[in-house]
Amino acid sequence: MRRHLLSSSLHSAVEVPLPLPIEAVQSHAGAARHEVVSIHNRYAEFVWLTLQRLGVCDSDIEDLLQEVFVVVHRRLDSFDGSAKMSTWLFGICMRIAAAYHRRAFRRRERTVAQVPDRAAPGDENPERAAVTRQAQERLHAALDLMDLEKRAIFVMFEIDEVPCETIAEMLSIPIGTVYSRLHTARQAFARALERVQAGGVVGRIRSVGGQR
Repeated sequence: MRRHLLSSSLHSAVEVPLPLPIEAVQSHAGAARHEVVSIHNRYAEFVWLTLQRLGVCDSDIEDLLQEVFVVVHRRLDSFDGSAKMSTWLFGICMRIAAAYHRRAFRRRERTVAQVPDRAAPGDENPERAAVTRQAQERLHAALDLMDLEKRAIFVMFEIDEVPCETIAEMLSIPIGTVYSRLHTARQAFARALERVQAGGVVGRIRSVGGQR
């Protein structure tokens, strides 16, 4: 009986992992920090542009970019490499941008910055400048009404002129899926623009949050 209890105790001791030496823990933490810094150096611009495409105000992008890389640091161990790093980061940006928009809605603030009023340069027709500014305001207001994923695809292709092949590579999806999502995004934008033009959405947005 005693021999059996001793055997069981030894077996249990083998199963319980011993704590790592402090040097090993520090080494692991340092390696993790180094990897996060490397990811930041390589993908910071991609994250910045993604947050912008998802409707984050320029004045808030720096804070949210830091928030993205805090999540990267915390969850890096969960990244198994089955998808591209850009795809994983895009998903993190989507979740953080969605939370950002919810906070902005609760505060009844603009989620995307209004195009600021600027005096027309001396060689520019003031009337033409006003027409251009109004068109930009309608564009931003329509984008505000779109689902985040559709908005991101639409902005990448139609405004930033990112080729479909590049979008497919960044998001780890077939190019046919990009075409399909882009078609849906265009339809969503057309409906949103109709709402803006018919319902004075720009004016209501101004009254809620003002300009940047």
